[in-house]
Amino acid sequence: MQYFSASPRAMITSLWRNRELVMASVKREVLGRYRGSVMGLFWSFFNPVFMLAIYTFVFSEVFKARWGAGNGSKTEFALLLFAGLIVFNLFSECISRSPSLILSNVNYVKKVVFPLEILPFVGLLSSLFHGVVSLGVWMLAYLFLFGIPHVTALYLPLLLLPLMLLIMGLSWGLASLGVYLRDVTQFIGIITTMLLFLSPVFYPAAALPEDYQYLLYLNPLTPVIEMIRAALYFGVSPDLNLLAIYLAVSFFVAWVGFAWFQKTRKGFADVL
Repeated sequence: MQYFSASPRAMITSLWRNRELVMASVKREVLGRYRGSVMGLFWSFFNPVFMLAIYTFVFSEVFKARWGAGNGSKTEFALLLFAGLIVFNLFSECISRSPSLILSNVNYVKKVVFPLEILPFVGLLSSLFHGVVSLGVWMLAYLFLFGIPHVTALYLPLLLLPLMLLIMGLSWGLASLGVYLRDVTQFIGIITTMLLFLSPVFYPAAALPEDYQYLLYLNPLTPVIEMIRAALYFGVSPDLNLLAIYLAVSFFVAWVGFAWFQKTRKGFADVL
């Protein structure tokens, strides 16, 4: 029986060793999403533009919403909301697809020798591409409305790193679990919907009573949403101690997810 290493080193070296295959798969997936459409890849830019325009109109003109208890500009709520949604959508898209990653690539399991462990990474990079495009739209909107973005936006890659590790760990675990338990896909749909409203996307964490704010921070999306929003819009540097803890926990989750995937993948062919 073939042995698959589950060490943290194997987790990193596998992705690096198969980097050319990963990039080719990401390119195929990104282009394949818009194959046959007239505008093609331009939809990845226009979709977030349309969504930002809708958020701005609905929340600033219809609901007259303001962020927290403040009296910010009409567009402030839309930009703060959109920044949170960029983060949440990256997480949600990857996690929602994870349980079916192996099920939708049965040929990779049975007919060819393929590094199955890269499939969640391919999905992450594909979603990250669209997230970066949405971020570009956000930056253009901020530049047009308020001027040059804050220099703290340069922290963004560092802030996204723990989120990406968290996504990878959960994706590996769910991809494997989805092979043996098909109900996982339905369950994850419910969980992601719950997380949308239990994450500080539509409201700041400070909107909760102080005695209950710690409960919100039990949600792994809360720290990254709050730090990215603060860096992008308010020009506030992240709490490096909190970021270090978040990074350590996310790396542990990634390794556990990878180890689970490696230990259970030997039974994929039999189940499928």
